[in-house]
Amino acid sequence: MGKKQRDCVECSAPVGIVGREHCCRCARRRRHAAAKARCPGCGRDRVLQETTGRCVLCSRRCTVCGGPVRARDAAVCGPCRRRAERTAAKSPCPRCGRPGFIRDDTGWCGSCSRPGPAKAPPRVCRSCGQLRRHAARGLCSRCWQRDADRAHIRGDHLIGELADPPDWLPEFFEHVAAGHVPSRAARLVGALGRLLRDEHSNHPQAVLERARQPGRSMGTLARALEDFFVQRGLALPTDQAERLAAGRRQRRIDAVPDPLRPAVHQFAEHMLTSQRRARTAGTRPRTDHTIEKALAAVRDLARYLVRERGKLDWSVVDGHDVEAFVAAAGSSRISLLRNFFRFARHRRIVLIDPTRGMTRSGSRGFTGTTLTLDRQRVLFRRWTTDTTVHPHEALLGLLALLHAASNVEVRMLQIRDIDTSDHSIRMGRRPHPVPLDPASWAAVERVLAHREALRTRNPHLVVTRGTKAGRQPASSAYVTHLLDLAGVSPRAVRCTRLAALINSTDPKLVAAALGMNTQGAMFYLADQVDNGRLPPDTTNP
Repeated sequence: MGKKQRDCVECSAPVGIVGREHCCRCARRRRHAAAKARCPGCGRDRVLQETTGRCVLCSRRCTVCGGPVRARDAAVCGPCRRRAERTAAKSPCPRCGRPGFIRDDTGWCGSCSRPGPAKAPPRVCRSCGQLRRHAARGLCSRCWQRDADRAHIRGDHLIGELADPPDWLPEFFEHVAAGHVPSRAARLVGALGRLLRDEHSNHPQAVLERARQPGRSMGTLARALEDFFVQRGLALPTDQAERLAAGRRQRRIDAVPDPLRPAVHQFAEHMLTSQRRARTAGTRPRTDHTIEKALAAVRDLARYLVRERGKLDWSVVDGHDVEAFVAAAGSSRISLLRNFFRFARHRRIVLIDPTRGMTRSGSRGFTGTTLTLDRQRVLFRRWTTDTTVHPHEALLGLLALLHAASNVEVRMLQIRDIDTSDHSIRMGRRPHPVPLDPASWAAVERVLAHREALRTRNPHLVVTRGTKAGRQPASSAYVTHLLDLAGVSPRAVRCTRLAALINSTDPKLVAAALGMNTQGAMFYLADQVDNGRLPPDTTNP
C-alpha cells in the first residue's frame, strides 16, 4: 500500500497517491457522474445514447405506438403485442360481418350471440288511439314527435337542474314552442341548458353572444334568443348584418390583383369612415349595398387592367383604359369609378383623374326589358288558374303585373297592412291603400292560408321555412328568384306595368300614387310616339 498523503476532500478517507485530492472511490464516482447527463425522457441522470440522445431504456421505443419497450429483444410494447394477438384471433362474424371472437355454440360473435332486450309490447297510444309501441309518456313515436309539450317538459327539467334559473326562461320556452316544431324546440332548450350550466354569466346579452356560431349563420338558437331578447328589451341586437357585410366587402377586396389591392383596401376604409361620420352627424350615409357596388366596380376594373392592359399600378391608368372598360362593362360604372379616382387623387395614388370629363353616353331613358301583351296574358292565366303554382309566386307576379309592386314592397308587406273589410293593402311609401282586384285578393288569401299552415308568429305576409321562427322578412334573393319557374324576372314584370302607366297617363300622378320620385317616373317615358296611337292621316295625298 502507498503511504498516506492526505485525507479525501469528500469522504475524508486516506488518499495514497501523490497529487490527488480524492480517494479511489470518490474519483471513480466522479468519472461515472461526468459521463452521465439528464435524460429528456425519464428525467434521470443516465448515460445517453449518441443515436437517440436518450438513455438506454428510453431509447427502446415501440414501432407501432412509440411507447417505451422494456425488453431488450422486443420491437413492440406489451399493450401493442397483446392487441395484435387479440386482433389476429378475431374472425369476421357471419351475421354482422364485423371482426370478433366467434363462439363455438352459435357460430357468431359475442354481440350477436347475446340475446337483445325484449321489446315492450305494443299499447294503445293515448293520442291517436292506435295499437303501437310507445316512445314516451304513453305516446307512440309519431305522436311523441308532434307533442307540443316536449319543449315545456324539457324546460321544467332544466329549471329544476339550475341552481339560480333566470326569470325569462318560461317565456322563452313559450317562444320556441310557438315558433318551432316540437323536436327542434326541445333541442333548442337542451342547447340553452348547456350554456346556462357553464361557468360564465347568465345575463341575456352574455348568453346571446355565447350562443352565436362562427360563420355566415349564427345558428338557430342565437336567432331565437335574439328575437326573444330584443322584443322584450333584455338585450341589444347582434352585429350579424355588419359581419355579413364585412365578409362581402372582404371577398371583393381579395378578388383584386395583388399589385392593385392596397389602394382598394384604403378606398373601402375611406367609405366606411364616411359612413360612420354620416351616421353620427344624422345625414344620409352610404348603405352597405352602395359600398359593395363601388368595390365590385373597382375590382372589375383592376382585373381588366391586369388582364387586358397589363398595368400593375394605378398611377399609369389613363382615360383610354377607363373608356375601354366602360365600353365593355357598361356606362353605369362611371359614377362608381369617379368616386374611386377622386379618392385616389386626394391620397396621391394617381396624379390625374382619368374619369374627368367622362360622361355616360347614350340616352338615360328606360332601356330595360318589357313583356308583350300575349306574354302578359299567359302569365296572368298561370298565376290565377294554375293551382300548382306556389302562392308566393302568384302574389308577387300579380302585384307586380297589375299594381307595379316592387320586390321590397312585397317583402316588407305585413299582416297589419292588409284590410280584409275593403280588400286593400298598404304597400311601401304609397300614400293611400291600394284596392285589390279579385285576382290579386285571391292570391293574398292563398298566401294567408299558406302562412296559417306554417303556424308562425312572423308579422310579414311572405314567410318562408327559414323565417317562420323569427320576425325578419324573407331574403331579397328568395323574392328575386320567385318567378324563375315562370321564365321572367320581377323587375321585368314591374317595368312593363310602369312603362304602360306612365306612357298612357300623367307621369306625375303615377309617381304620386305609387310613392315614387317624379324623376324616376320620367325615366320610363318613351322618346318617340307609337304610330298606333296617332290619329289617322286625313290630309289629301
